[in-house]
Amino acid sequence: MNNITIRAMLATDWDAVAKIYEEGISTGMATFETKVPSYESWNSAHMKSCRFVAESDSNILGWVALSPVSNRCVYGGVAEISVYIASDSRGKGLGKLLLQHVITASEQEGIWTLQSGVFPTNFGSIKVHESAGFRMLGKRERIGKLHGKWVDNVLFERRSKVVGID
Repeated sequence: MNNITIRAMLATDWDAVAKIYEEGISTGMATFETKVPSYESWNSAHMKSCRFVAESDSNILGWVALSPVSNRCVYGGVAEISVYIASDSRGKGLGKLLLQHVITASEQEGIWTLQSGVFPTNFGSIKVHESAGFRMLGKRERIGKLHGKWVDNVLFERRSKVVGID
C-alpha cells in the first residue's frame, strides 16, 4: 500500500473509526458487539495510548486500539487488541501494518502480552494475526452469543521478545 500514514487516533477521528467499526460489525464475524458504542463508552474501555489509525489522502482506512484485560495490577502488561479495516481496504496488508505498529508502541508502553479473540470464520483476521507473530492458544467454545446463537472464539497471543522477559 502506498502513501499510508499511521498516526495516533484523535477524538476527531471517531466518525471514520465508528464507520469502519460498523462495517466490521455488519460482517457478523468480527465482534460480539451488535452496535457501535458512543465515543465516550469506547474511549473509557480502551487504553489512552496505543490507538492508531491508518490513513491515505486524509481518508482513514483502518484502526487499531488496545484494551486492558484486567484492572488487577499483575495483568498491567497484558492488553487485548482490536484491529478493523475499512471494507474497501481489506486484503492489502493494512492489518499487518497496523498490528506491527501497535506491537512496537505497546512494547514502549511496557506491555509484554497482546491477546486477541477471533471468530473461527474470520480467516483474514486469523491470517494477519499469524503473520504478525501471534500464536493460536486454543478455541473457546460457545464463549458468547451473537444474534441468539453461540459462537466460538479462537484465542491468539503474542509475547514480547523485549518486555517482560526477565
